[in-house]
Amino acid sequence: MKSLSFSKFMIAVTLLAFASMAFAASNVRKESIQIYGPTNVNGTVLPAGEYVAKWEGAGPSVQVSFVHEGKVVATVPAMVVESAEKAANTAAELHGDRELNILRFAGKKYSLSFTGTATQAAK
Repeated sequence: MKSLSFSKFMIAVTLLAFASMAFAASNVRKESIQIYGPTNVNGTVLPAGEYVAKWEGAGPSVQVSFVHEGKVVATVPAMVVESAEKAANTAAELHGDRELNILRFAGKKYSLSFTGTATQAAK
């Protein structure tokens, strides 16, 4: 009888664990971005190519992973910046010596800023 109660308890714990993982996974955001030339982001050079920017949470401070061909090539701090209007297109804003400043995503009311106070503190 104790074995049956223990089994029910373990099933309940397992289901709760899976439910928690599913909830946490739904908080991950990812957006595709095309980089057209070598681009610096927090000391790492991203070669031209198709990337996926992935981060967890709504911010404001997040860690963004740049994934290229299935591999994480850089993980850098950023700030999620909310906008009043949706971005018209997906774009990377660069400044200086091709340093990534902002990523905007088509149809989204947020962007990623790589020059905020959190990113400066991390450097």
